[in-house]
Amino acid sequence: MSQNPLLGQYHLPPFAQITAAAVQPAIEQRIAACKAMIETVLARGDYSWDGLVAPLEQMDDQLERSWNPVSHLNAVMNSAELRAAHDACLPLLSEYGTFVGQHEGLYQAFKQLRDSAEYSTLSEAQRKVVDDTLRDFTLSGIALPAEQKKRYADIMARKAELTSTFSNNLLDATDNWHYLVTDESLLAGLPPSAIAAAAASAHEHDQQGWRFGLDIPSYLPVMTYADSSELRRVMYQAFSTRASDQGPQAGQYDNSALIDEILALRAELAELLGFANYAELSMATKMAQSADQVEQFLRDLATRSLPQARADYQQILDYAAAEHGATELEAWDIAYYSEKLKQQHYQISDEQLRPYFPEHQVLKGLFEIFNLLFGIRVEEQRGVETWHPSVRYFTITDSNHDVRGSFYLDLYARSGKRGGAWMAECAVRRITADHQLQLPVAYLTCNFNKPLGDKPALFTHDEVLTLFHEFGHGLHHMLTKVDVAGVAGINGVAWDAVELPSQFLENWCWEPDALALISGHYETGQPLPKELLDNMLAARNFQSAMQMVRQLEFSLFDLLIHRDYQGEAGQVQRILDAVRADVAVRIPPAYNRFQHSFGHIFAGGYAAGYYSYKWAEVLSADAYSRFEEEGIFNRDTGQAFLQAILERGGSRDAMLLFREFRGREPNIDALLRHSGIHAEQASATAVPS
Repeated sequence: MSQNPLLGQYHLPPFAQITAAAVQPAIEQRIAACKAMIETVLARGDYSWDGLVAPLEQMDDQLERSWNPVSHLNAVMNSAELRAAHDACLPLLSEYGTFVGQHEGLYQAFKQLRDSAEYSTLSEAQRKVVDDTLRDFTLSGIALPAEQKKRYADIMARKAELTSTFSNNLLDATDNWHYLVTDESLLAGLPPSAIAAAAASAHEHDQQGWRFGLDIPSYLPVMTYADSSELRRVMYQAFSTRASDQGPQAGQYDNSALIDEILALRAELAELLGFANYAELSMATKMAQSADQVEQFLRDLATRSLPQARADYQQILDYAAAEHGATELEAWDIAYYSEKLKQQHYQISDEQLRPYFPEHQVLKGLFEIFNLLFGIRVEEQRGVETWHPSVRYFTITDSNHDVRGSFYLDLYARSGKRGGAWMAECAVRRITADHQLQLPVAYLTCNFNKPLGDKPALFTHDEVLTLFHEFGHGLHHMLTKVDVAGVAGINGVAWDAVELPSQFLENWCWEPDALALISGHYETGQPLPKELLDNMLAARNFQSAMQMVRQLEFSLFDLLIHRDYQGEAGQVQRILDAVRADVAVRIPPAYNRFQHSFGHIFAGGYAAGYYSYKWAEVLSADAYSRFEEEGIFNRDTGQAFLQAILERGGSRDAMLLFREFRGREPNIDALLRHSGIHAEQASATAVPS
């Protein structure tokens, strides 16, 4: 192996050998090799698939295989040294991306391939790679004059720096604030699991008492169960002001200026490329045809959901007043009284369910569901190097006993790990230069409570939903049969369709036959009692309309700041306030700075695309309705979904693949039904084709 661990030819990343000092030299060397390969390929003049695309794909894969473990470690094992090395590479990678996207010779070579006789003989996946590449050249400013090309490059480099800083600020703001409780009476109402975790955290930091933080496993139980309004207030104010100019860390990790500069640069980029605004630029690679179309879709859902959402909210107010004498509710009171109302109506809570969803049973049942639906087997592999002792590694084998892919599973929250849950690529399926099949490898990451003492990790039902969701993304990546990297798995899939498999898989978390597989008491193995199961299913759509409008608030805010932003002082907050006035059932306190922690759009890939969750949810709910009609474990239906959606990746337009599976256009009825939105408010409209 090469001295630099990031330059070796490896199947899986050598995590233990990766040092911060190795990162920048490796990336510089990879980029130099990529640039040299481009010039070599062009000098040969063979603009066929094998002469042009295949060597460039090999080159890109080598760069990606060096960079993605660095990017991943920066997200899950963040340190000052690694962060500095990671961030030093961002402008290098940005410059290289611009170099490729604006390379006139490369552009002309791809045009020549598209116009050649060979193009018609290429596979559907290969033709889509050529077409997508030519589209991306346009979106990279290939047609711009030299001065504007330079400005494009400067914008892309600066954007990469800003979005990474945004993410770093959010991670630091989350990790560096804690609240130590020394008065045991303040713990009243909290479940034993939350108290034990807080005590363990205090012990780990040589403190006496109970230490609470802003990571979700610590924060959420306080907001949901703590009887102390004061404890909830302290936690809410710290959480809702993270990385902002407000709250207990005001100005310390402030993302305010970053938000304005990111939006300004995106608007300038759109103008450079001839788009009216960044939202329209974003739509160029999505199923949706325009920002206005998306706004209409979101507002239509809001119109259908708001009456029920307002009624749900009024029910909380009425309950709190009648049962607890609480006539003036604060922002930090809503989740608390909502949970009490839910328990009164359905005699159910997450904490009652948690003992029935131990990690080992959930994973065993999840893998059994995969086998029933898709004929695949998941097996853990021991002795594989990972980045943390709690990380596990698995392979997936199909009904022909062929290995299809593998994944790392990193389930628990910890310091230095970015919040949330996600799937990311470690390796993509492709044919290598020596004509071998490179199998896909995924990173599957969550932030759940870790095991405590002799207890296994116990999940809430919401966490089980999250796990299924991320595995949906993982299956999309790992079960692809497309051998062309650019459209294998999730690659090349329109962003507003990429959530289809993930949201689709969540549905099994609500089916009694599936719940029987993924649940069992961690001590006795007893199945979920029928009374608890019935209550959980009855509570499925508790306040679902409120949840719907909350997501619509996020989506509209994201869309409108990218469509309407003019750089005026305070405009971001004004747009958010206006959206809330339209679709929120409760306006949060003036100090709330939700936008400062909205990493999806300011540090991730969802800019002007957060609506994708709802757009794809229409597709996923309608796709699942076929299983409702034909049987939730119907192997033939599962195979049809596998073959039409999971195996095809981005090789064909997402709407065509949906029609192939469903036999018709998508319809919104299934989403509204699954969400418990009353039929009288739901005259059907489809996601436009």
